[in-house]
Amino acid sequence: MTDRGKSALRQTRDSFTVGPSSLRWDGARLIIDIDEIGALPMVSRVRGQVTLTPRAMTGVEMPLTDDGAHVWRPFAPTCDIDVALDAPGWQWAGHGYFDANFGTRALEQDFSYWTWGRFPHRGGSTCFYDAVRLDGSELAAGIHFDADGAARVTAPPPKAPLPRSLWALRRETRADPGHRPSQVRPMLDAPFYNRAAVRTRIDGEECTGVHEALDLTRFRSPLLKPMLAVRVPRRRGWTFRD
Repeated sequence: MTDRGKSALRQTRDSFTVGPSSLRWDGARLIIDIDEIGALPMVSRVRGQVTLTPRAMTGVEMPLTDDGAHVWRPFAPTCDIDVALDAPGWQWAGHGYFDANFGTRALEQDFSYWTWGRFPHRGGSTCFYDAVRLDGSELAAGIHFDADGAARVTAPPPKAPLPRSLWALRRETRADPGHRPSQVRPMLDAPFYNRAAVRTRIDGEECTGVHEALDLTRFRSPLLKPMLAVRVPRRRGWTFRD
């Protein structure tokens, strides 16, 4: 990720471009072209293409606060993904998803902690969203998406702890009673955020999906925020060549 100025932005109905990287929708697939520089400690060129083919689209939006200031939008909760980066071993195909969060306030203004997980389950996908708001209220949501994208609210199974991250970040997800979920692959580890592939059991079915934990109390710390400038560099003065 690189923060860029307004001059680096182009947007049309079916495309979104920031500097040398872009997303475009061709009517059936989301095609993501990447041309970036990796952050410390792995400073290297990151180039290639990721193609996301939804099995179904949804019109679901889930408010995360009572006033609707924060919204989760699962555009395509079940997808086929093809990754082709210009580096040995960085080509693969598998199961994926496409979603986004939108808001009119900063996350740290309304939340102290949350976890989220999306797991391939029963021919579609099951997602869990758990959050602790600063006013003391909590969000505990479960939603299953069928193969055709139809959404159904479900009662989430009990919370189950995961081992703390490398930065000692507390983590938990949902699992059948008595089952202990586990991390099967690390993805991203930061002092306030962790993303990993996690294996759990839902309604008797073993499944592996993407899990994240976010500690916004840590994120608010003035000692941590400057670290973002190292992980997410800023570039000014971008000029398109055409």
